Amino acid sequence: EVQLVESGGGLVQAGGSLRLSCVASGFSFDDYAIGWFRQAPGKARTGISCIRPTDSSAYYADLVKGRFTISSDNAKKTVYLQVNNLKPEDSGVYYCNHLMYWGQGTQVTVSS
Repeated sequence: EVQLVESGGGLVQAGGSLRLSCVASGFSFDDYAIGWFRQAPGKARTGISCIRPTDSSAYYADLVKGRFTISSDNAKKTVYLQVNNLKPEDSGVYYCNHLMYWGQGTQVTVSS
């Protein structure tokens, strides 16, 4: 059974940082990419970053370039998203994704 479990969200002030984690199980970690999506209240879920664990090649949406860093620990089957210089508009539920599978999400709230 494929599982993605996110953690690391919380309430931070603008300019603060968090490290989000996504622990994967039930599939070969080397297959395809693993991504992070964000969904703000009343808005569509949007892709913000993804990584291919085999070679650590990464993609970032323009909104987060220079502030967010994605990485993976293949031995732990975990993908991290370091989020720095957070802005109120970064608030939302952050989801981990692999193919058609989604985690339950972790809430990030940034206060101004």
